[in-house]
Amino acid sequence: MTVEADPVLVEKRLASGQLTCPGCEESLRPWGWARAREVHGIAERLRPRRVRCAACLVTHVLLPVSVLLRRGYAAEVIGAAVTARAAGAGHRPIGQWLRVPSATVRGWLRRLAARLEPARVVLVQVAVRAGVDVGVPTGLGCPWRDLLAALGAATAALTGRFGPVGVLGPVTAWQVAAACSAGRLLAPGWPMMAGNTSRL
Repeated sequence: MTVEADPVLVEKRLASGQLTCPGCEESLRPWGWARAREVHGIAERLRPRRVRCAACLVTHVLLPVSVLLRRGYAAEVIGAAVTARAAGAGHRPIGQWLRVPSATVRGWLRRLAARLEPARVVLVQVAVRAGVDVGVPTGLGCPWRDLLAALGAATAALTGRFGPVGVLGPVTAWQVAAACSAGRLLAPGWPMMAGNTSRL
């Protein structure tokens, strides 16, 4: 489950019963912690909260919106690589610029390249659902730039509706991407089908 980046706010919401199970909608309860890890681009070690549903007894890990599932790099770092790719840079210069192994950057870009259009559709649907009179961004002739345009529209719609600083704190485009994909932007199987936003 994707939650805000501030662990203090996560604990407050958890204690007050505001976090519910995605499977049965019952309240989640604290259930220890996931393994602590270093994440490139985040100053402190990440130690996500583990929770358990009071009704169905399923456990979940609360993943901050600042990271993606099973990635050792912050969403903003991965987003910077995608933005540079949309501007025409290759994986080697991007890796040097971000101080990330070029093979890692190549893996991110290849994974996202295989789902650019379905991801764009999901982001446009989020923009249309969250915004008022939001139009589909005009095609820019490049699938990478089209994805960024859709992400910009989704970010503008969400911040326009809920404000640029809300429950999540200051909202960035790559936090929106992480939230819209439930942290699975680069994970296998996302989106399950073009336009699937049932988990948003």
